[in-house]
Amino acid sequence: MASLALCQEETVAQRASPSARQLVAAIETVVADAIQRAERSVVAIARERQDVAGADFRFEFRPDPFGGRVLGVPESKPTDPDFIPREFASGVVIDSRGLILTAYHVLEEGCRYFVTTADRNVFEAWVKAADPRSDLAVLAVNRTDLVPIELGDAERLRKGQFVIALGNPYALARDGRASASWGIVANLARKTPPLPTPGGGPGKTTLHHFGTLIQTDAKLNLGTSGGPLVDLDGRMIGLCVSLAALTGYEQAAGYAIPVDGMFRRALEALKEGREVEYGLLGIGPANLTGEERQRGLYGSRVSRVWPGTPAERYGLRAGDIITAINDQPIYDADTLMLAVGRQPVGARVRLRVLRDGQPNELAVVLTKYPVKGRKVVSAPRPAWRGIEVDYPTGVLDPIQWGVLETPLLNYDDGVMVTKVEENSPAWRAGLRPHHVISHVAGVRVRTPEEFQKAVAGRNGPVECRLTAPQGRTRVITVPPEA
Repeated sequence: MASLALCQEETVAQRASPSARQLVAAIETVVADAIQRAERSVVAIARERQDVAGADFRFEFRPDPFGGRVLGVPESKPTDPDFIPREFASGVVIDSRGLILTAYHVLEEGCRYFVTTADRNVFEAWVKAADPRSDLAVLAVNRTDLVPIELGDAERLRKGQFVIALGNPYALARDGRASASWGIVANLARKTPPLPTPGGGPGKTTLHHFGTLIQTDAKLNLGTSGGPLVDLDGRMIGLCVSLAALTGYEQAAGYAIPVDGMFRRALEALKEGREVEYGLLGIGPANLTGEERQRGLYGSRVSRVWPGTPAERYGLRAGDIITAINDQPIYDADTLMLAVGRQPVGARVRLRVLRDGQPNELAVVLTKYPVKGRKVVSAPRPAWRGIEVDYPTGVLDPIQWGVLETPLLNYDDGVMVTKVEENSPAWRAGLRPHHVISHVAGVRVRTPEEFQKAVAGRNGPVECRLTAPQGRTRVITVPPEA
């Protein structure tokens, strides 16, 4: 009887256990549901050069990460159902009011952009804001009923998690119905290859050159740049970037910009049309030698301290080894650049430093990093009587300060004039780009925010004091608007 009861229990257990087919079907359902939730927020982007409108289209491939060119139809227009774009990418809706996120490298001057939504409607889009350092850009269309994607949290990702990539590979999803591929998170904190520079050396112009990217084995073909990488709940945990494979080899991995704290900060600024700002310490970082690492040392050596920057102001010295920022370990020059670059302007950071073998701790307030590349800002800081101002370090690298007519002594000498409208009150008073204003009506100003506060509500003539070397100053009186 005991044996019979045991056999019956085993039979019941076997019946209760799902079959292999049921397990696979369950996974299939989860993946299909995630795609269904996310795909309505994915769009196809066509990029058209204004200087070739109506020209004969030729079959041609471009060796850039934006996507290849395919055979076009000369008679068709971007709004025609049969239109085949020569240059293409993907995007994802981030706001129902017509805001679409894509990759910065999708953009190019002198181009028009056309967006095809999941319901197969085509809209011309314009660039609301774009930031080369994060490789993010926001397009806008005249529509207020789009479905935004839900954002996930890439900071909780682990290797091996299932992910799904949605996009417009080779313009095959140009009708707005996104194509999907899936795979796993293969690695985290990957680096994009450095770009060649005019001098022949490697250029690291984005934060992703220092190690931010999600690596996935989900297939990311040309044209998927700007599409979402989503989790099994259909939430976006990355923005896909299709990097070119080595010549003669198939691309073995795909990459995505993670949806983390830095991503969210950049996204909020871009949605509002503002510039994304990054912290600057003011040093030349270097890696430790192999011998030092073998001795158990880690960190990044300060090879140079730029005069007048926060690094000098708060006491960093050449030869110091920075081992941590805000308790985050620093292993090399790239992790140092990334840790500082993630911080906003004005952030107060704690540095752990080895100096002559002795540990020290310094608190440093960061200034603004000078982002290289073309930025698009549709909501700049307001102009005052014809001038716009910024942090001096946001306009010029500290290495360039010496070439100014009146060289800066410190990063907080004042605010730098970036633009002067001709024949404006400021222009007539003699203000010009690269002038540095230290006082407004006797009020000390060190940041653009302090400048805006100092000029607010002033109706009559206003005295602006300009900085000069060796403490010399010059006062310019700016008349009111006519």
